[in-house]
Amino acid sequence: MKRAARAFMLLAGVGLAGGGLAVWVALGRLAPVDETATTARPFTVARGQGLRQVANALEGEGLVRDANAIVLLSRLRGPGTVVKAGEYEISPTWTANQVLDHLVAGRVRTYTTVLPEGRRATEVADSLARAGLADRDAFLDVVYDAEFVKSLGVPAANLEGYLYPETYRLAKGMAPEDLARLLVDHFEIAWQQVEPAAKDVPLSKHEIVTLASIVEKETAAPEERPVIAAVFLNRLRRGMRLETDPTVIYGIEDFDGNLRKKHLLDSNNPYNTYRIFGLPPGPIANPGVQALQAVVNPADSDYLYFVSKNDGTHHFSKTYREHVNAVNRYQKRGRRSPKR
Repeated sequence: MKRAARAFMLLAGVGLAGGGLAVWVALGRLAPVDETATTARPFTVARGQGLRQVANALEGEGLVRDANAIVLLSRLRGPGTVVKAGEYEISPTWTANQVLDHLVAGRVRTYTTVLPEGRRATEVADSLARAGLADRDAFLDVVYDAEFVKSLGVPAANLEGYLYPETYRLAKGMAPEDLARLLVDHFEIAWQQVEPAAKDVPLSKHEIVTLASIVEKETAAPEERPVIAAVFLNRLRRGMRLETDPTVIYGIEDFDGNLRKKHLLDSNNPYNTYRIFGLPPGPIANPGVQALQAVVNPADSDYLYFVSKNDGTHHFSKTYREHVNAVNRYQKRGRRSPKR
């Protein structure tokens, strides 16, 4: 109330109100609507909405006593006083001055959103859309906008692999560009942890991200990531194909969940690592920092093969003969030949 009193004393001083009685009347219009309220109420400022519209809406929803009080306070503060668009929670126990402070500072309501490791860009877009935080198609348009990607300094044609998996507090109404930029900024923070060791790996930044995305998709067991990375790095050094199912699946449009022999023989799929040598064109998912660290700090091993043990972990082998025995042991009902 002291701040409100000072504000209206100034108003009186500049002729907008006159005399002591007028000041007290004005103070009454600044007071909270309901000092006994126990909960805040949602209030949205739409993009492009003017101050008078916002003030009228606040009065209409019972959040301030008088729309004119908000307008006068704003004018007193000067032309830089601009309310920011977004979704807010405003308490009827606040003074008009507190309400204006809240809107000018842009203290919008935020929502906790979890983006897990190993999700594709399309799945990230799905998560944001389900949470009401983004339009799916608009977000993906930004993800695949080569000029926008370039403006972020990402060494790729799109943002697949660079939409960092994290638990975020996000506000509704953010522009797709701002959302994508935030996720990429978090990736760059994670990359700073990896960059010193990355200098000793004979792969570019984009290739490290690509391999990390494959490691992320191959195992959910944290302790296995460095070993999986070592297998793929060993195969790359020997000129062997990676022969990893997740890359093939990524390159199949409208994949129905059933990987078939024809898919493994498809030479038109640029992500088919059963047919191509080396890494695929780019990441197949968005890896977390542990997968990135696994690539730049792989396990010291000679393993060249691995097969699922059907319990979330894998059996690793150094020779093809050992690998075949492991496949027979753990995948007796396997639908295809073991990886070479």
